[in-house]
Amino acid sequence: MDQVFKALSDGTRRRLLDRLHEHNGQTLGELCARIDMSRQSVTQHLAVLEAANLVSTVWRGREKLHYLNPVPLHEIQERWIDKFERPRLRALSALKRRAEEDMTDKPSYVYVTYIQSTPEKVWDALTDADLTATYWGHSNVSDWRPGSRWEHRRTDGSGIADAVGTVVESERPTRLVLTGVAPEDEGQEEKYSRITFDIQKHENIVRLTVTEEDLTDEAMLADVSSGWPAVLSNLKSFLETGSPLPVEPWTVPTG
Repeated sequence: MDQVFKALSDGTRRRLLDRLHEHNGQTLGELCARIDMSRQSVTQHLAVLEAANLVSTVWRGREKLHYLNPVPLHEIQERWIDKFERPRLRALSALKRRAEEDMTDKPSYVYVTYIQSTPEKVWDALTDADLTATYWGHSNVSDWRPGSRWEHRRTDGSGIADAVGTVVESERPTRLVLTGVAPEDEGQEEKYSRITFDIQKHENIVRLTVTEEDLTDEAMLADVSSGWPAVLSNLKSFLETGSPLPVEPWTVPTG
């Protein structure tokens, strides 16, 4: 939390957040064009915002896109605002909506979390059928080779898969990319969503970035925006304490 307040104490960094609030997913060049400052200085300010988890990044080819991450702001709200029963700030609500808004040629949803674990353990927790059943309420089943089918199966013994898809990239323990679609929509490839898990060592912990793009509508975006934070919080608790949180099973929304 100290890093968040340090990041917010500088006017330039607040302006950078404002620019991302107005238009999420900008490159360094796009941000520099709106801030009267050198690229090196803007890069340094963005590094502080990333360290505070206020900004997350995703590479698209050779471009590094910057996204506003509203989670630390909501943690401040919960600790110092909601506790005193003050109304929810409209600015924060708008910030979250804009941070998660659907886009046509950029990731539709990006979520970053930090876990006290190793990249290998995080990978296994995402791909092992028994482990995913423990904290997710569904089993992710595949041989996890590029081109292979994967299924998001219920754990009630029915064998029903609520989502299926293809393994696009599989680089243990750093990167997993999947396409997904509801079984009744199989064959309609244009409706497939794409889910990317980027697992990076961050000092003595792990930074997990989940990106889901090509979402079909606002209802699906709303489902994703509430579902991924719950699942990833459960994953974090499971890996750090050995016990998952009491979260209801959630199906990966696809296509």
